Amino acid sequence: MRTFLHVISRKKLLEAATIHSDLIAPLDAWYRVGKKAEWRSLAEVRQTFPSADGVAKYTVFNIKGNAFRLIAEINYRTCRLYIRHVLTRAAYDKEGWKS
Repeated sequence: MRTFLHVISRKKLLEAATIHSDLIAPLDAWYRVGKKAEWRSLAEVRQTFPSADGVAKYTVFNIKGNAFRLIAEINYRTCRLYIRHVLTRAAYDKEGWKS
């Protein structure tokens, strides 16, 4: 039996949308898809989000036409998705988020 992912936590999405009001709809759409996902691998993530990339232990999603990046850590075994960061493309490119 497959189970839906548990997205932890929506708070980071809401905080990002507070700072960047143009992210409200794209992050809400991503969240609605993510919480109903049954992904078991990056290959399955890419069936839903073809531009998703694996970077070290993270999965990086392009948001709002690649203007923002949502960085998540997905534990496929426990079906938990941890939202680590929502960054502008410029902040993402600085790579400080990896540490």
